[in-house]
Amino acid sequence: MQTEDIEKLQIRIKNELGVLLYFYNDDCAPCISLRPKVQKLMDEKFPKMKVNWINSKQSPEIPAAYGVFANPAILLFFDGKETRRFSKYVSIDELGIAIERYYQLIF
Repeated sequence: MQTEDIEKLQIRIKNELGVLLYFYNDDCAPCISLRPKVQKLMDEKFPKMKVNWINSKQSPEIPAAYGVFANPAILLFFDGKETRRFSKYVSIDELGIAIERYYQLIF
């Protein structure tokens, strides 16, 4: 889900068991190449989690609110709390391992 409203995002994080925030911008080559890999990982292994795509250029108040200063950045929330943060060089394998640990406990 493309997210541009910080209030709706905060409500989603509070109400959902698992949420992934993916911060990107269209001028960032790593952001563009990583996004389909993250989408595939989430669709295949973690379908119960909610994924939010946040364009840092279009909605700069959202990354600012979460202390995100570089793209790509991925924040994981479980039960309303930030559990992990990845920035710049993101390994899909490491991301999957980080999600799986909490995912198995909550879902």
